[in-house]
Amino acid sequence: MAISTGKMRGIEAVADKKGVIRAAAMDQRGSLLKSIAKARNTDAKAITAQMMSEFKTAVIRVLSPYASGVLLDPEYGLEASRVRKSGVGLLLAYEQSGYDNTQPGRLPDLLPNWTVRHLLDAGADCIKILLYYTPFEEDSINEHKKAWVERIGTECAFHDLPFFLEFVGYDPAGNDKSVEYARRKPEIVAQSMAEFSKEFYHVDVLKVEIPVDLQYARGTESFKGGEAAYSREEAKEHYRRAAEAARRPFIYLSAGVSNAQFLESIELALEADVKFAGVLCGRATWKEGIPVYAEKGAAALEDWLSGEGVRNIEALNQLLRNAHSWKEFYEPEQVKAR
Repeated sequence: MAISTGKMRGIEAVADKKGVIRAAAMDQRGSLLKSIAKARNTDAKAITAQMMSEFKTAVIRVLSPYASGVLLDPEYGLEASRVRKSGVGLLLAYEQSGYDNTQPGRLPDLLPNWTVRHLLDAGADCIKILLYYTPFEEDSINEHKKAWVERIGTECAFHDLPFFLEFVGYDPAGNDKSVEYARRKPEIVAQSMAEFSKEFYHVDVLKVEIPVDLQYARGTESFKGGEAAYSREEAKEHYRRAAEAARRPFIYLSAGVSNAQFLESIELALEADVKFAGVLCGRATWKEGIPVYAEKGAAALEDWLSGEGVRNIEALNQLLRNAHSWKEFYEPEQVKAR
């Protein structure tokens, strides 16, 4: 599998010297705004763009020295991108926050007035897209999404920028938190990894969910009790099967779970001997700082981040010492000049 020199440099910018991607995600918009509003006991309309930028800037200033790259959005995150530690790479989000809830299918859209060229001019080393996707959705909806991804991939290829595709599964019936969905999740993740590994999408790195829900995995610390979807050993087998479906380097996302649950998820991936290339971890690291910011402001948030936030990201970094280089998916002789 070939990769251009430009794309290779872009991925190298957000990876460490061993080729492991240890990136911090701070591109949340709608969910962050709502969380700050809830913590302040106020309406979401009271949360200003300046507040959003201030929160993101605090997180990146404190945590970027412990990351190989940071993921931000161009709506509220450009100021934060300028305070990241020198040598830390930048991924920029290209999609609008959330999805179109006026019609079925969780259809995505791009940020108006932004293009890959504009994101490149803003300093992006890599482009990231979030897509809500399940192979069990109606064909017409999924064909729409596949064409959308292919167009973005072609645009990234034209500008020789790496394309990170994040896909998050869902239940079209809305039962995402059920044990039934937990049982189906491994298949959703594996089929999605196989689909978007196809060459014509021009995806360079897959940003994927943990293929199991540990709250339904008996024998794990995160198991909440009651009915289980799988045992610990079965969960590890699901990790392996999903990994086997990938034809691109892949990294895990935290998907808003607690820091403890995400750490256990990565420990399980290592036990399963999965060749993942790192993480793009966001809320698991810093979300407990939201009420601190809401009550006491940015200085107090930075104090919290300097303690608990750094401990969270360093605990993850310890585990990532055993992750694999993204370059293992590309043989040296297959690197091509653009």
